[in-house]
Amino acid sequence: MLELLAYLAIGAASGLLAGLFGVGGGVIVVPALILLFAQIGMGSEWIPHVAVGSSLAAIVGTGAASTYAHHGRGAVRWDLVARLAPGIVIGAWLGAALAGFIPELWLTRLFAAFLAYVGLRMLIPRQIHQDRTLPGPRGMWTAGGGIGTLSALVGIGGGTLTVPFLSNRGIDMRKAVGTSAACGLPIAVAGAIGFMVVGWGREGLPDVSTGFVYWPAVGAILLASMPTAPLGAKLAYQLPVGLLKRLFGVFLLLIALRLAY
Repeated sequence: MLELLAYLAIGAASGLLAGLFGVGGGVIVVPALILLFAQIGMGSEWIPHVAVGSSLAAIVGTGAASTYAHHGRGAVRWDLVARLAPGIVIGAWLGAALAGFIPELWLTRLFAAFLAYVGLRMLIPRQIHQDRTLPGPRGMWTAGGGIGTLSALVGIGGGTLTVPFLSNRGIDMRKAVGTSAACGLPIAVAGAIGFMVVGWGREGLPDVSTGFVYWPAVGAILLASMPTAPLGAKLAYQLPVGLLKRLFGVFLLLIALRLAY
């Protein structure tokens, strides 16, 4: 029962953050699952892999809810989603394949380093260069490939990479967040399938899992995250997001230190 309540709490927090910051929720889901799986005694060899795979599977639902909310406000540039999607899908498959060869300790450290990067970015925002323009088709495929690969490796929807990429090229911030939420769907679908395939037949995985995707966690997280994602998107238009980002940045740095040590 306590395990179920923990999954629900993780889902509620991830959905809220997905809608509020466009980060996909994985920055909460993955570290929370890593710590929770260790507490409930899941086999330690595959804990971070199962956390990442399950996060990607859950982001399919969370991202869909967030995308729908942003689309309703006219904040999704579907033309940009279409230009980034092919590279994103290929990159997500590549990231999932690479994760299958990374040892448990180093995958955890990789995610800790990524969390530290995201936390610092929220505390020290980079200057936006509105004079930059979007690259051509090859450049968009390359950008999508890079976003997809890293996102699948660390189990996120790609918002922490897609939003600055778009906003630095003259896209309005709210449309960058909405478009990023939509880009998280192909990342999550391709990445989750990749983690199922790469983890298929591995010894020591929990029951009720498909490869590196653990369905009890995915189901409970989805149950709680899908209603809170639209709420987060609504709050993004009402709350002082700048202050919230700084507080969230500090929180991510603390989580990164906990995972690293």
